[in-house]
Amino acid sequence: MPRALISVSDKRAIVAFAQGLVDLGWDIVSTGGTATALRNAGVPVLTVDAVTGFPELLDGRVKTLHPRIHAGLLARRDLPEHVAALAQHGIEPVDLVAVNLYPFQMTVAKPDVSFEDAIENIDVGGPSMLRSAAKNHESVIPVVDPTDYGPVLNLLRQGGVPPGVRRELAAKVFAHTADYDTAITRYLTPAEDGLPRRMGLSLERVQLLRYGENPDQQAALYMTEEARGIRDLRQRHGKELSFNNLLDIDAAAWAVACWPTRPACCLIKHATPCGIAVATTAAEAFRRARATDPVSAYGAVVAFNTVVDEATAAAMSDLFVEVVIAPSFHEEAFAVFAQKKAIRVVELPVSRAAGTYDYKRVRGGFLVQDQFAFEPGDAGWRAATARTPSEAEWVDLHFAWAAVASVKSNAILLARDEMAIGIGAGQMSRVDASFLAVHKARQAGHEIQGSVLASDGFFPFPDGVEEAAAAGVSAIIQPGGSVRDQEVIAAADRHDIAMVLTGRRQFRH
Repeated sequence: MPRALISVSDKRAIVAFAQGLVDLGWDIVSTGGTATALRNAGVPVLTVDAVTGFPELLDGRVKTLHPRIHAGLLARRDLPEHVAALAQHGIEPVDLVAVNLYPFQMTVAKPDVSFEDAIENIDVGGPSMLRSAAKNHESVIPVVDPTDYGPVLNLLRQGGVPPGVRRELAAKVFAHTADYDTAITRYLTPAEDGLPRRMGLSLERVQLLRYGENPDQQAALYMTEEARGIRDLRQRHGKELSFNNLLDIDAAAWAVACWPTRPACCLIKHATPCGIAVATTAAEAFRRARATDPVSAYGAVVAFNTVVDEATAAAMSDLFVEVVIAPSFHEEAFAVFAQKKAIRVVELPVSRAAGTYDYKRVRGGFLVQDQFAFEPGDAGWRAATARTPSEAEWVDLHFAWAAVASVKSNAILLARDEMAIGIGAGQMSRVDASFLAVHKARQAGHEIQGSVLASDGFFPFPDGVEEAAAAGVSAIIQPGGSVRDQEVIAAADRHDIAMVLTGRRQFRH
């Protein structure tokens, strides 16, 4: 009679799986709470202590760590000496292991978890059984994922689990235990100057993509274990998302997240905004954001921080849009989008809080930093010029400072009435970024006179201010911190420009 060893923390579907094995003539060996749950459901169970001849010890810390368990798991059925050793010692082989682990990750995610609780949720016996079964997968079926219960049962009913499937199940076990150990390592590794000395990344491939940034590059989407972020994405309409779509989706959702109480819209091209605005409705926010740069709006990824209704969807109907993103959509909006097969409709919560660290790949390693956190207030800001901003200028300066944070460096953004009117992004010099922002504003027909300017980094020379003054900018917000700050401030004073220094840089490389 084949024997299954079952010990699970996550008891989803375990009763049906165990009963299915019993119906096929299997013996069930189980531990503690799992044995109780199965017995209460009417599934016949042999307890582990009955197999080992030893009671559970140390409050359950020791129960399956015994030769009668691991010899039954590790014995190769194709080696006569292994089979003979089992017979000599009266050990029954184990043919299937269904185990999942103490919920360590869920435990340490709790804000008030104690160190003692965290340590007690480090599973020892479970990973040992899983690794033994996975190592010997040609003889033992290792099952770590509850979603595999049904497929495994179906294969057993058809005559057995083939070698290829066993190998896949074994690989899943080692991936699972590697993720588990990574989480423990992360928790136990002390921080040094705010960052841990050793880091591990656990990535799960969830989707193969048609290609990468270019058609000759293979690509896939991998997800981390972070609770929020791209794993919350839900596509509701349209063809498959591409590699570049996903990059733009992330940038767009991030861009609109700093206005939690007001409708905001951002249009993204190549991971940087070509339009951004706030308004009283989502539809109006879209119209204003599109007006920033109507030519570049073609083929954009469009993000909202609020629900998209029918009026908003209708406002977008005459523009080719790659992807539209929002936390939610009205059903009437879906009906409008359904008329366009090319558009992709994605639900995604917008937040700048996802993840503890930000990773950037370099050859042979990673650069790791704290996640950038936009600060919506004006603590630490100071007016450095003779003229202070007017009330209207202050409103636009707050908007511009939030908006420029999502633009690639070097970044300059012109704004009026809480709408971007010109964006200079990714330039090698700040004066070129200023020139480009002015050029884009004029190209779109915007009135620059009386607008405000935001710079993501300090002005190293007064030339960027001179460029802005010549165009008619009336107020500037920038971090300050240049050795030539006084020259830059003096240039603003000469042109009666109000200048606010924030003391904080907002680079996005």
